[in-house]
Amino acid sequence: MNKLLQVLVVITVAIVVMFGSRWYMYVAHADSPYNEVGIALNGYAPAPLRHWGCAKLHARFPGQLPPLGCGGADGRSWI
Repeated sequence: MNKLLQVLVVITVAIVVMFGSRWYMYVAHADSPYNEVGIALNGYAPAPLRHWGCAKLHARFPGQLPPLGCGGADGRSWI
């Protein structure tokens, strides 16, 4: 039972690191805010991380429309 729990924890940590690093690369280093994989990962992120990611993207791309998940009620303003 201990071995099974250890394997599950290692797999969970690996998945979190893999997807978390891909999300951070999108938020901090993407060439465009409209990367489909980045938008999807940002949509699945918890609300505080999603808001931080949207603020970071807005700071990096101030003159562009927000990507899906970062738009306000009108779809043209950033959250």
